[in-house]
Amino acid sequence: MSNTMSFRSSLLRPLAACALVLGLGFGPALAAEGAPKPHREDWSFAGPFGHYDRAQLQRGFQVFREVCASCHSAHLFAFRNLAQPGGPEFSEAQAKAVAESYQVQDGPNDAGDMFERPGRLSDRWPSPFPNEQAARASNGGAYPPDFSTLAKARTYEVGFPGFLFDIVRQYQENGVDYIHALLNGYKEAPEGFSVPEGAYYNEYFPGHAIKMPQPISADQVTYTDGTPQTVDQYSRDVTAFMMWLAEPKLEERKRLGFQVMIFLIIFAGLLYFTKKKVWKAVHDHH
Repeated sequence: MSNTMSFRSSLLRPLAACALVLGLGFGPALAAEGAPKPHREDWSFAGPFGHYDRAQLQRGFQVFREVCASCHSAHLFAFRNLAQPGGPEFSEAQAKAVAESYQVQDGPNDAGDMFERPGRLSDRWPSPFPNEQAARASNGGAYPPDFSTLAKARTYEVGFPGFLFDIVRQYQENGVDYIHALLNGYKEAPEGFSVPEGAYYNEYFPGHAIKMPQPISADQVTYTDGTPQTVDQYSRDVTAFMMWLAEPKLEERKRLGFQVMIFLIIFAGLLYFTKKKVWKAVHDHH
C-alpha cells in the first residue's frame, strides 16, 4: 500500500506543478495532494433517482450569464437547450429572447463579407474570446476552461475504501463537489506561504495559487425568487448548471436505467419459473 501511495504522489506532484505553470482556471482533474477534500454536498441530481432542480438551474444560468460567461466559453451549449426538457426548461419565448440579446457572427454574405446578426435558438453560446491566444492575453496567460463538460472532468482522490462505498451508492458528484469547494475556497494566504504575482490563494486548488481571481461575491447577482444571495448559494447554483451542461440527459439516463433494472428482474423471474416448468418432468421421473 505504501508503494502504491508513493507512486500516486509521484504522479500528482508534477500534475499540480504543470497546472500552476499553465495557469489552468480550475486546475487538473485531480485535486492536489495536501489540499483538504471538498465537502460532500447534498445535490438533487445525486443517486439513482436524482433529478435537476429547475429553479436552481435557472438561477445557475443567471450566474453563468452575468458572471462566468465573460471569461468562460460553453461551446456545446446552444440557446435551444434552455427550453428543452430535462434542463432549466425556460419557455421557448424566453430562450429566444436570450438568443436575440447576443450578436452572432454569420456569413459570408453575397458580397463575401462576414456580418453580425441577432442570435437564434439554433446558435451555440458565443465565446467571449475569438481564440485561445486572445483568452490568454486577457487573463494573465491563463486559459479559462470551457464549461461544457467541466463538471465531469474534475474530481478528487477519494481513496480506499471510500471509492468502494461510492460505487455501491452510485455517487458520481465529485466534480461538482470540487468546483463548489473551489469557488468558496478563496482565503487569505497563511503565514509563510508566498503567492506568486498575479495569482490568488485558494485552499482547494492544486498548489493553492490560482490565476483566476475570486469570481463571485455576495449580492453580485440579483435573484428574484428570494433565494439567499451569498457566495455559497451562487456557487451551488452555477455548479448545478455546469453539471447539467456536462450531462443534459441525466434524468433520461437514470429513468431508463431504472426501467432496465425492473425489466431484468422480471425477466430473471420468468426464466427461473420457465426452467422449473421445463425440467419438472425430468425431476419427477428421477
